[in-house]
Amino acid sequence: MDIIGLDLHQRESQLCLGDADGTITERRIVTSRERFTAVLGSRPRARILLEASTESEWVARHLESLGHEVVVADPNYALMYGHRGRHIKTDQRDVAALAEANRLGLYRAVHRVSAPQRQRRRTLRIREHLVRTRTQLINLRRAQLRQEGYRLPSGAAEAAVARYRRLSLPEAVTTALTPLITVLDSLAPVLDAADAAATAAAAADPVATRLMTVPGVGPITALTFRAALDDVTRFADAKAVSAYLGVVPREDSSGGRRRQGGITKVGPRSVRTLLVQGAWTVWRQRRRRTALHVWVEQLAARRGRRIAIVALARRLARILFALWRDGSTYQAAMLPVSSRPPDLRDVARESVAG
Repeated sequence: MDIIGLDLHQRESQLCLGDADGTITERRIVTSRERFTAVLGSRPRARILLEASTESEWVARHLESLGHEVVVADPNYALMYGHRGRHIKTDQRDVAALAEANRLGLYRAVHRVSAPQRQRRRTLRIREHLVRTRTQLINLRRAQLRQEGYRLPSGAAEAAVARYRRLSLPEAVTTALTPLITVLDSLAPVLDAADAAATAAAAADPVATRLMTVPGVGPITALTFRAALDDVTRFADAKAVSAYLGVVPREDSSGGRRRQGGITKVGPRSVRTLLVQGAWTVWRQRRRRTALHVWVEQLAARRGRRIAIVALARRLARILFALWRDGSTYQAAMLPVSSRPPDLRDVARESVAG
C-alpha cells in the first residue's frame, strides 16, 4: 500500500507521496475537494496520515470517499515528529515527518466524532456564541448607563430588556442605546427557539435524559457532555473522562517531590464551563440536602469554596460518565438537615440504579 503524508492548511496543503517502489514525490495543492479528487482520485488505495485540525474531518471523509484509508493523528504526539528539527520548521519538513511516521506507524490516531454528534456540537456552539453576544451587549448597555448615573437592576438575561424599559432615562441616552435594544430584541426569539430545540432534543435522547437526573444538569449541559464524549466506551474509567475535560489538577512531580496546581483546562472548554455552572447550582440547593452537598461543604470548609466548586464539577463529570456507561439513573442519598455530617472519606453516597 502507498504511503501519503498530508500537511493540511486552510488554503494550500503539502503532499508527500510515497509509492510502493520507494519513489517519493512532494507537491503543493489547493485545499479543496476538487483538487484532492484530481490529484488522489485516480491513485491506488493508500494510507494517508494527516493532523487533526479544523479542516481534517471533511478532508478525511472526502479522501475516504475516494477509496483511501485515512488516519487523523494527534498533533501533540511527539514521536510523530521525531525527525523534525526544532529550530527550522517548514511545510516540507512537516509533511516529510508525517510520511515517515505513517510508514513506521509512529502516530496516535484521534477519535473521530460521529456525524450526529458533529451536528449537535455545531448547533450548541452557535447557541453558545449567541448567548455570549447577548451577555456582551447587556454588559455594554450596563456600562453606558453607569456612565450617566443610572443602574440596570440585576436579574435574568432574558428579562434584561424589560428591566431596561422600566427605567426613566433622558432621550439622548435612549436614542444612543436604541441599536443595542434592537439587537437584543432580535436575539431573543432566536435564543428561545434554540433553547426549545435543545430541550426537545434532550428529551428525545435516552442518554441525555438519564444525565439530566443529576443535580445541576439541564438539557444544554447533558447534550454538550454527550456531544463532547461522543462514544463512552472510548474512555477506560471516570478518571480518563475528567482528564479529557481538563478538570484534574496539574502535576509536576519528580523523585520524592509531588507538586499539584490548578486544573489543566485542556479539552472542550464549553463542557468545563457548564460543569462549573452545574456545581454552583448544586452549591445553592441547600434545602434538598444530600450526601453530595455534605461532601462539597466539608471540602469548602477545608480548602475554600472556589476549590470545592471545581472539585464538585470534577465529581459531576465522573457521575455523568458512570450513568452513561452503566445505563443508569441518578439517585441521591438524602440526609436529614439535623444529621451530623459524615466523614469526608465516607461521603460520596450518591448511587446509580438501573
